[in-house]
Amino acid sequence: MCEHLEAAGRRRAAVQPRTQGCEECLASGDRWVQLRLCLTCGHVGCCDSSPNRHATRHFHETDHPVVRSFEPGADWAWCYVDEEMAQGVRGFPAESPAGHP
Repeated sequence: MCEHLEAAGRRRAAVQPRTQGCEECLASGDRWVQLRLCLTCGHVGCCDSSPNRHATRHFHETDHPVVRSFEPGADWAWCYVDEEMAQGVRGFPAESPAGHP
């Protein structure tokens, strides 16, 4: 496992999502397929299967390396820097919503 994912697994505090849906899609009225939560700043962006790919765009703009799935019951994370996925990444209740708008 890469250093970024290891650090994500050692977190002691939750990252507070800034929105319950993709920030940019909510603002523009667009739709998304699934959501990703930036574990650095709490940005919620849409996945690469969504037309706008805002989570990846956020990484390219900020260099924040790790996102966690922001889907109910999901427990995986992705490191953009090392292009590596990890299952069972520790999450906090706020990081796993019951549903989306």
